[in-house]
Amino acid sequence: MERGSRRRSEPEEDKGRMKRTIIKDWKTRLSYFLQNSSNSNKRKSKKAGKHRNYFRPSPEEAQLWSEAFDELLANKYGLAAFRAFLKSEFCEENIEFWLACEDFKKTKSPQKLTSKAKKIYNDFIEKEAPKEINIDFQTKNMIAQNIQGPTHTCFSAAQKRVYSLMENNSYPRFLESEFYQELCRKTPISRAAQGT
Repeated sequence: MERGSRRRSEPEEDKGRMKRTIIKDWKTRLSYFLQNSSNSNKRKSKKAGKHRNYFRPSPEEAQLWSEAFDELLANKYGLAAFRAFLKSEFCEENIEFWLACEDFKKTKSPQKLTSKAKKIYNDFIEKEAPKEINIDFQTKNMIAQNIQGPTHTCFSAAQKRVYSLMENNSYPRFLESEFYQELCRKTPISRAAQGT
């Protein structure tokens, strides 16, 4: 009788081990994104004399992300978690494009606007681009024409399509993911796992 119960518990142990491995992988990816995003902020904040640490959000804060996609994108940790999720699904080019467009819209210098427009086009829009996003032919053609004399809105149509794609497809899957569910649970992660 003991042998039968051991056999039944082995698949459960394997499942538990696999679940812990997946969560550990998510935490590693998330700490990578947080580290990269905080490194760029450290350079900026050293000039201003400020230094910010990023910690795991409370379960209540993480639960706010489920109320609206914009809540997730507006939160530094939420954005990093979503990027890690998209990377695990091999579609991180969507959030990278959206972020590049957000940065592009803040550009003031006409020279920088032109160079950033070309970079975004080369990285995300043109055929066989390294991070080509999935948009229709008409939108691609419209962008190709718009970047000849770039304005802050030349990527708006594509950015709206990518935003909609993430909001309607990737975001619901993120909310159902084991990693997000773990963030919403009350059980804390040890400081060592947070990278502090």
